[in-house]
Formats: sequence, structure tokens, C-alpha cells
Amino acid sequence: MKKSILLLLLTLSLSLSAQIKLGDTLPSQVLNNPDGVKDTIAAGKGSYVLIDFWASWCAPCRKKNKELVALQNSYDVTDFTIVGISLDTDTEKWIKAIEKDKINYPQFHDPNGFDATTAVYFGVEQLPASFLFDRAGTLIAVNPTLQDIRNLLNSK
Repeated sequence: MKKSILLLLLTLSLSLSAQIKLGDTLPSQVLNNPDGVKDTIAAGKGSYVLIDFWASWCAPCRKKNKELVALQNSYDVTDFTIVGISLDTDTEKWIKAIEKDKINYPQFHDPNGFDATTAVYFGVEQLPASFLFDRAGTLIAVNPTLQDIRNLLNSK
């Protein structure tokens, strides 16, 4: 019994330490883009990068997509890049949502919902969820508001 409890505690502590936290580096996770081509989500390093988790079925995500498109259009991609990661289990619905929302920034798909590798690594428990990395690729904010992002970018 004691061994089982110790093993459970060890497993939990290892899984918790595997999640990203402030100060950690942008991971080089490889996912499929809408064309089915594998690419790395760390491609935006060198600029501020906002990793945005969303899904086509998530109404708040769809509203935020429109706001993020406008935000991306306000800044040069050499200064600020948004990278979307969909947790949709249905690829077709994901691609249709990208088209309908006119998303103009890189999109990736991790099709296992909240059990997806990236969702677990980032500790995503609800959608939308976002993670802001600085130019060096260091996590500086979790779920920043759009105004927080604007203030940061306008001060640089």
C-alpha cells in the first residue's frame, strides 16, 4: 500500500513538473498545419509569440479568433506572431473554422482534445487558453488580455 502511494505521488510530481511555467522556453513541438504538413510551433522565435489554444466548437474561442486576427494585422510579424493550436478532434470542422474566421496566422492541429500532447504540456484545462513568449522564447504571461499584449508591444 505504501509503495503504491509513493509511486502515485512520484508520478504526479513528474507530470506536474513536465508542464510549462513562467520562465520556460517555447517548445519545439511538431504538429500538422491545415495542409497536413508537419511543422514546428516554435517557428516564430525572434518575435513575441502568442500561442493560442482553441477549438471550432468553442464560442468564446471563435469570438477571440476575430480579435486575434485584428491584433495580428496591427503588428509586423517580425515583432509579433500568433500561433493557433486547435484541439478539435474533427479536422474538417477545424479547417472550416479557420476559413470562416479568416485566420491569417499559423495554425496547427493537435487532434486529441484536452488529452493532446501540447494541451497536457501547456496545462490547458479550458479554452481559449493563451501563452505569451518574449523575443528570446521565454514564457512571460499566461492568458494575457489583448490590452496587456498591446501595451507590451507598444512599449517596445
